[in-house]
Amino acid sequence: MADYSKERFDSYIARFNAEDDTAFDDFLHPEMHMKNGTLEFDGVDGMKHHYRDLIWPDFNEKLIVPRFLSSESRIAIQMITIFSPKHDAPESLFGPVKVGETYEFNGIIMYEVEDGLFRDILVAYNSFVHTDINGNKRDLGIPH
Repeated sequence: MADYSKERFDSYIARFNAEDDTAFDDFLHPEMHMKNGTLEFDGVDGMKHHYRDLIWPDFNEKLIVPRFLSSESRIAIQMITIFSPKHDAPESLFGPVKVGETYEFNGIIMYEVEDGLFRDILVAYNSFVHTDINGNKRDLGIPH
């Protein structure tokens, strides 16, 4: 079998960036496990809940993949994720947020692939930087 294609992965990223949660149905294994620091959840419903209910109501989220490596059973990427508040919110997953701020995650993600679907997702943090509305930057440390 061939390596997992970059074109297929790019279609997942494009659908994610469009907030299309049906991408999770098409790309995640039903028994998927995701670990990002202390944040862990399981399954397609866990992924949908995290993004549809906790991230996307308050943030525009853009995933950028500068580096991609794959084999039949693994994908490794560098991921840059930029979160921009959609509105001022006194409470969000990141605490109080204001339009004009950004949060930028930079890290490495390893995907274990089973039957062409993401079975295990392991997120390794490099930086998580908040830029306030005045342009001041502060590394917040591990996001979860």
